Formats: sequence, structure tokens, C-alpha cells
Amino acid sequence: MSNVTQLRLSEHVQVDHDRLDALYSEMDHAAAEDVVCRAMEELALRMAHCDRLYRAGDLDGLHKASRSLIAIADQIGMKVMAQVAADVATCAKSRNQIALAATLSRLMRTGEESLTAIWDLQDITI
Repeated sequence: MSNVTQLRLSEHVQVDHDRLDALYSEMDHAAAEDVVCRAMEELALRMAHCDRLYRAGDLDGLHKASRSLIAIADQIGMKVMAQVAADVATCAKSRNQIALAATLSRLMRTGEESLTAIWDLQDITI
């Protein structure tokens, strides 16, 4: 019983390049960059807020906060993050504590990796 296996959880995220292309074609490059940067900042703030609400046991607030992530993530092509945020909202609404803990952890991993993926794309001309 002395063997301990540590699982390293990671998420495979993809940025919807078509969504980003559409965003950049709708407005000039500087305006699109501003939208993407503001969305990234807002997502990071709202993810932290979701974590605080979960720790405080405010499931109604967590439901509302995780729903607010969906449209922002979708706006900048983070489909996986938007889906996981919807899963968190569902778990919070149904008061399923075990599923909520798992999906919220996945949201944090997915969110961090999605934000990193978008950040890395900023060096690439769209």
C-alpha cells in the first residue's frame, strides 16, 4: 500500500479560428485585439469569482457566474470552455456537489489552458 499514483490532469483545448477570423473581419485589427484582450481579462476575473462562490457555498451565485462565462468564451472561440461553464451551471443548479467539484476543477483547467492558447495566438497574425 505504499504506491501512490499521481494523476496529472490536463485539458485539450482548441481555439475556434473561424470565430476569431470572423471577429477580426467584423472590425479593424486594433478593435478586435481590444475585444479579445478585454474578454480574456473578464474571463480570468469571472473564473476567480466562480472559485470564490464555490468555496463560500453560494451555489445560486455560482450558477449565475458560470452562465456569464459562456457568452464571453464563445465570443472569442473558446468552445470547450463555454461547454464546461455550462456543465458547471447545470451542476450548481441541480446541487450535485460531487459533479460540481469535478466540473469546476475542469473549468479552471480548461479556462487556464484556453486563455494560454489565445495568448499564444496573439503572436500570430489573424
